[in-house]
Amino acid sequence: MNVVAIVTVAHHASDGESALTPVHGEALLTHTVRGLLDVPEIDLVLVAAPQRCASSFSEAVGGLGCRVVPGSLRQAFAAVEPELSRDSVVLLHDALRAFIPAQTVRDVISAVRDGAPVVVPVLPMADTVKVTDADSLITRTEDRTRLRTLQTPVGYALTAFRPDLVPLGAATVDGHPDAMRVTSDFELSLAEAIAAAPKNEETL
Repeated sequence: MNVVAIVTVAHHASDGESALTPVHGEALLTHTVRGLLDVPEIDLVLVAAPQRCASSFSEAVGGLGCRVVPGSLRQAFAAVEPELSRDSVVLLHDALRAFIPAQTVRDVISAVRDGAPVVVPVLPMADTVKVTDADSLITRTEDRTRLRTLQTPVGYALTAFRPDLVPLGAATVDGHPDAMRVTSDFELSLAEAIAAAPKNEETL
């Protein structure tokens, strides 16, 4: 097996429920998994389902051809690790980022295959960033030209995979605005528009 994608939710209790939010008639998680399965380079998609959501997650992705592993990310990885080869690529993807373009996923995979141990898609910081002191007084303006916001999937060479963090020194590829994390009403409205738009080969 060459490329496996593991879909997970954050540790916040609300994220499991958020992954089941209806978008264009289907759970957000359904869109996430279907999109990854549509990337030909990906051989397997696993969903690490919190125990409290395992049944609902299984129902949301039933029939899509992925595996649901109740439990933690570590448990999901342990379930597939014996099937991986030394040159396998592991993708770790946030369940709430349902509409990342296929090309971004391919860029992450390609960068790992080209030798980067860890790869993450990023976007430039658009807002002005201020630094405050202990009294909440602004002390300086941060140089945003070197700041980036991180997206997923994070791509790992198998030997570099760590389920808990993105290490310093990770390589980057260009992210995409459609890969926003859907957590607010505004982002949900954007997700509805993306899901309703005509599909093309560049959109998951």
